[in-house]
Formats: sequence, structure tokens, C-alpha cells
Amino acid sequence: MQTYLVSAALVALAEMGDRTQLLAIMLASRYRAPVPILAGILAATLANHALAALAGFYLSNLLSAPWFRYAVSASFVAMAAWALIPDTAGDEAEGPAPSRRGVFWATAIAFFLVEMGDKTQIATAALAARFHEVIWVAAGTASGMMLANIPAVWLGERVTRILPMAALRIAAAAVYLILGVLGLAQTAGWIR
Repeated sequence: MQTYLVSAALVALAEMGDRTQLLAIMLASRYRAPVPILAGILAATLANHALAALAGFYLSNLLSAPWFRYAVSASFVAMAAWALIPDTAGDEAEGPAPSRRGVFWATAIAFFLVEMGDKTQIATAALAARFHEVIWVAAGTASGMMLANIPAVWLGERVTRILPMAALRIAAAAVYLILGVLGLAQTAGWIR
């Protein structure tokens, strides 16, 4: 359960102001259909984060040498720095064009593609490598993604005026940094 909670909290914080949250706001403003948008976000996130968690888990099992544990821990420190860099709405194209597949498919496809290589996907792989629990990590990161995007979809652009994005980025960076430093200390044998 701890793995689920850490994964959910980390991704919920990291997602604030992220390009996928900006995409959610844009889709909500464009389509004004919150339920299919949220369903599309959930479907894309579950698929994307399950793949990322599996990749992280299998890579950690294949590469269990101390240097790999150092690399995973260092990736959390790097994620702390990355979390401090705000995403902008200009990172996206105008978004998916209206399609006959409907709002759900437009959202699911857009989110799956935009999430590729995103910091929350990389964090999911790193969390799975760290905790060795694919299901709990994928469920946690997907929950965190939904925690961040449900208000974005329901409130649209108003969410960016309500939440202090800079403070949330700093909080996410702090959580990444703590996980990274703890991982480095455990690998070095300083703590158990």
C-alpha cells in the first residue's frame, strides 16, 4: 500500500502544470465533454503507465548490479531538477483535430502519445524499478494522474489560476529528491 500511496502522491504533484495537464485543460475547453475526456485520460494512462512499470520492473531485475541501483536513484535526483522546469501550453500542437472516433478516442490517443517520454512515465518506470511492484506502481501513478487531471478537466483553465503551480513543482521536486537520496544512501549501505 505504501508503494501505491508514494506513486500516487508523486505523480499527482509532478503532473501539476505538466504538458499532459495542459492538454487536459485544452481538451476540456475545446470539447466540453468531461466524462469521455476523463475516460480517455484514464485508459491512456493505464496503458502507458502499465507499460512503463513493466519496463522498469524487468530492467531492474535484469540489471540488479549496484551501478544500476545508483542509476535509478540518480534518475530520481534528475527528475527533481526536471520537475522544477514548468511546461508551457506551447509545448503542444493545437491538440487532436475533431474526429469521427469521438472525444474519448481523441483524448486517449493524444494522451498516450503525449505521455511517451514524459516525466510521469519515466517516474513510473523508476518507481517500478525501485519498489519492484508493477501493479501497485501502475495503479498509484494512474491514480495520481487522475487526481491531477480531474480538476483540470472539470475546471478547465480556471485550475491554473487556483493552484500555485510553482509551489506544487517544488513539492514534487522535493519528493523526487528525497527518493533519490534515500536510494543512493541505501545502495551505499548508509541506511537500510
